[in-house]
Amino acid sequence: MSTIIDDFIAPPCHDEIAILYQDEHLVLINKPTGLLSLSGKNPQNLDSLHHRLVQQFPGCTLVHRLDFGTSGLMVVACNKAINAALCQQFSQRTVTKKYSALLCGHLTDDEGVIEAAIAKDPAQFPRMIICSRHGKPARSGYRVIAREYTTLANGTAFPVTRVDLMPETGRTHQLRLHCQHLGYPILGCDLYGGRLLPGTEATPRLMLHASELNFVHPVSQKRMNMCNPAPF
Repeated sequence: MSTIIDDFIAPPCHDEIAILYQDEHLVLINKPTGLLSLSGKNPQNLDSLHHRLVQQFPGCTLVHRLDFGTSGLMVVACNKAINAALCQQFSQRTVTKKYSALLCGHLTDDEGVIEAAIAKDPAQFPRMIICSRHGKPARSGYRVIAREYTTLANGTAFPVTRVDLMPETGRTHQLRLHCQHLGYPILGCDLYGGRLLPGTEATPRLMLHASELNFVHPVSQKRMNMCNPAPF
């Protein structure tokens, strides 16, 4: 059995992490695109969201992650007890999340649900695949906000659909893979068909942003309804 090697080297990210809310128990931040959530095992990928945050909040831990290219809202626990309480909310699916995205093409339907099981791709790390036999159940809702056109580098107009995405489960690459499965990959996605041909690129980033996060504060028991509009 061959060993899977992650040879990805993250380019430098010069964007700052925005602190949107903080108290003695947790911190809500806006993760910039192009920043790893965790440093991982490769010493060349030392810089990450967690690596930066522990300088300011010693002992903090990530409750969930966002992909390297995805920007947006994340909640960070300041201690292990808060981490455990928040992780329980995520595992029980009482946390609701909404993402903003630009998809390639104009969707036919105004809203819908994508239900397709997701598994690791045994042949191509770090890709995931749709696999009803070996995959874990995954479900995502979508709603069209606008059908637009973006101007490509070669001057042509390219159709895109601005959508809200509502994942009901939290599988790796779920939204990127589900949008590809729907037939409209996320613009800028290098793994699942959203990259345009050389010379026609419309964007230097993955057009996916975590825009809303709703959960119950583990200590105050108040409902936290956080919004952070997409930068695109």
